[in-house]
Amino acid sequence: MRKFIDLSIYLETDVISDPPGMQPQITYIDHQQGIAGMVASFPGLKAEELPDAEGWAVEQVRLSTHNGTHLDAPYHFASTMNGGERAITIDEVPLEWCFNDGVKLDFRDRPNGYVVTAEDVEAELARIDYKLKPLDIVVVNTAAGKRYGQDDYVSYGCGMGHDATMYLLERGVRVTGIDGWSWDAPFEYTRARYEAEGDASIIWEGHKAGREIGYCHIEKMHNLEALPPHGFMISCFPHKIRGASAGWTRAVAILDD
Repeated sequence: MRKFIDLSIYLETDVISDPPGMQPQITYIDHQQGIAGMVASFPGLKAEELPDAEGWAVEQVRLSTHNGTHLDAPYHFASTMNGGERAITIDEVPLEWCFNDGVKLDFRDRPNGYVVTAEDVEAELARIDYKLKPLDIVVVNTAAGKRYGQDDYVSYGCGMGHDATMYLLERGVRVTGIDGWSWDAPFEYTRARYEAEGDASIIWEGHKAGREIGYCHIEKMHNLEALPPHGFMISCFPHKIRGASAGWTRAVAILDD
């Protein structure tokens, strides 16, 4: 029997899923409020003529392409990829990248702000006894996953470093994912390191790996704890927004028993 596991968070206004000023805004129009729009569309119509005297329910949404569970395109990371080519936007991402075998790396034991290394990835793949193949979709389970809905979600969990990201990309991975706010470590930890060390190369280092090999990653995934290490597929087709740096996705894992 086929089983589907939802790997996406909600788009909602009352949960802190982004830093201040970056939250989605949703205005809900219920069936009573929707009467006015329906009546205006049909001159002479009276509300009481409608079944249950109800109009339509609709929502007005103000979003960033990086709100909710979304797929980042190489263009988000830099203007170029693959060592100098023009970086592709979300509408240009090959659909073949977005539906493939999934692999889960479990780094829930890493402390907040930890930057995962290539050695960590290699060790985790050995632990789960898996050899990567081209176009595998690799998702990273961090401590942030269980903090969704809490005020500290944005600053929770570990992140993927440059070398860890390149380890995946050099083996043909083109889509990755994480249940934290960012593929990289939370900004507050990177900021503290930058202030102490003055090394700008640590800023967004996992993202910037896309300059060398173009790839996409899914951010703000959810429910990765429910996945086995491998033996499932992931679907993460992005919304087709012309020229955009990201697109929302309903990321789903598919398991066949």
